[in-house]
Amino acid sequence: MSSSATTAARPLRSRALRAALAGVGAAALLATAACGSSSTGAASGDGGGGAADPINRLEIMAPADPGGGWDQTARAMSSAIEGDELAKSVQVTNVGGAGGTVGLAELKNERSEDFLMVMGLVMVGAIETNQSQATLEDTTPLARLTSEDEIIVVPAASPYQTIDDLVAAMKSEGRGVSIAGGSAGGTDNILAGLIAQEAGVPASDLNYIAYSGGGESLAALLGNQVSAGISGVGEYAEQVASGDLRALAVSGAERVEGVDAPTLKESGYDIEFTNWRGVVAPPNISDEAEEELEALVDEMHSSAAWTDLVEKNGWTDAYMPGDEFETFLGSEEERISGVLKEIGLTS
Repeated sequence: MSSSATTAARPLRSRALRAALAGVGAAALLATAACGSSSTGAASGDGGGGAADPINRLEIMAPADPGGGWDQTARAMSSAIEGDELAKSVQVTNVGGAGGTVGLAELKNERSEDFLMVMGLVMVGAIETNQSQATLEDTTPLARLTSEDEIIVVPAASPYQTIDDLVAAMKSEGRGVSIAGGSAGGTDNILAGLIAQEAGVPASDLNYIAYSGGGESLAALLGNQVSAGISGVGEYAEQVASGDLRALAVSGAERVEGVDAPTLKESGYDIEFTNWRGVVAPPNISDEAEEELEALVDEMHSSAAWTDLVEKNGWTDAYMPGDEFETFLGSEEERISGVLKEIGLTS
């Protein structure tokens, strides 16, 4: 898998331009005051300074069904934000479907400025494979939060003891081997495609079964309805630890602590692939609201509660705020577009 170093052109908002415009506005206000304005006080009750009050009611959307990585991330954010009293109340909602693009379409029309949506690499691919009318240009990027290795598992009763056993079956049985994962075009689907490609299995012989939430794919595995499953390590960690699932391999550069499984590279497959998750706000929010939400996410990321939850869930801290995240999204769109074409998921 190749990664492009070129940043795709995206019509992202320029903070430099906004700052310049804000400066013009400030100069105009000063000029008005110098000309004898009769205004005697600041518009806000805090006199224009000091820390912002906590948000009264923050909503966080997980654009997937309960049980998956986005849902886990949204609920971890809710816990950390409420725990540090950054918002008086936080409501988590689930809007599943089409790799997060159903939720993305709702975000596009959201008018609340106290609203966040969890998203990630899965959505970048799903936008293309689902030919979504809503895109990442219809969001206000705030921050990348975490990254996580993918894990390939099989039910405990499976005859496949190693990743080589699974790959051999994919070669000999084709679509007789079913692999459960998240939405079509997402991280799990891409990894399954890369494994098939490395093994010389035609894309048409890959039997990938997409589920809209980690809970559904887990149920299929535990019910022995599928041959194997791919997801983030955190989503299957409890069942791997209990022995209900067997881990065959992980997708990152190094082994995962607490998981008795080699990396794909160790196993002879030239694949290194990790998932990431971030958070965005609705499009067209005010500059003030964007700054407040960025500050809230930054404070949450710095909290002990969030640090503990990241460790508990087996995630890697991959924090990337503001403009840097916007630029990163552009490069990811270009990179994933190339990978999807390479493994036959798009033309």
